[in-house]
Amino acid sequence: MAINQNHWRLTAIQLCSTPTPEHNLAAVAEYLQQVEQQFGRSLPHLVALPECFAVFGGPDGLQLQYQAALGEGYIQQQCAALAQRFGVYLLAGSLPTQSPDASRFSASSLLFAPDGSIVADYQKMHLFDVAVSDNTGSYRESASAYPGQKVTLASAGLLKLGMTICYDVRFPGLMQALAQQGMNVLSVPAAFTRVTGEAHWHVLLRARAIENQCFVLAPNQTGRHANGRETFGHSLIIDPWGRVLADAGEQPGWVSVQIDLTECQQLQQKMPLAQHNRFNSELKP
Repeated sequence: MAINQNHWRLTAIQLCSTPTPEHNLAAVAEYLQQVEQQFGRSLPHLVALPECFAVFGGPDGLQLQYQAALGEGYIQQQCAALAQRFGVYLLAGSLPTQSPDASRFSASSLLFAPDGSIVADYQKMHLFDVAVSDNTGSYRESASAYPGQKVTLASAGLLKLGMTICYDVRFPGLMQALAQQGMNVLSVPAAFTRVTGEAHWHVLLRARAIENQCFVLAPNQTGRHANGRETFGHSLIIDPWGRVLADAGEQPGWVSVQIDLTECQQLQQKMPLAQHNRFNSELKP
């Protein structure tokens, strides 16, 4: 029987990443093995990893030490190998790649195909320069990261993946631009802090799903990391109506659901937000 290409499996892997790539990649491999043992390979499968999945919680400058050109470096090689080994589309939530500024890296989200090739790349556009009432206090991501300059919609068969990273979720204009290009799944790999996560994680992600009538796949970091930073967990998979299909809670692990991409089209026909949005047409300056 032919596989219905509208049917996909979405998996979000939740990590408490350390400063050691080998340790984090071993955890990813273990979770991928668990998912395969439970569900097999009957459907096309997108697996998403959190922001900074391979290197996190270390001293300032550690990410810069692991930066590499696109398609190069140990972390990217290992991601390609994992995608091939398990036959999945693997979204490497974010990892450090070279930027135009030699003193800073680009926080890149890379989509690897089941053959290990890089399908698409996105560089984090909105950088987390904020004050938060937690034990870290002040975050200045722009001191070490270079802001991205492009919008990326990745195609994998009938799945159209809008690629974003963490803080981007607070800027709905980016998601609207992706929706106008045909997005039906939005990826939001993150390292949301515990404080901001408790306040805004669920509501922001559900709102982005509802506004754009798409599935949302949002793997998050969780727990206390080596540098004392605390992340929120609760990796989510959400449907186009804003319903939470899976919530990973606060422990490292994974959640996985089967989806039907036609739900997006059906909802858009019943409630054609894009056609009704006057700011897309007559009210533009």
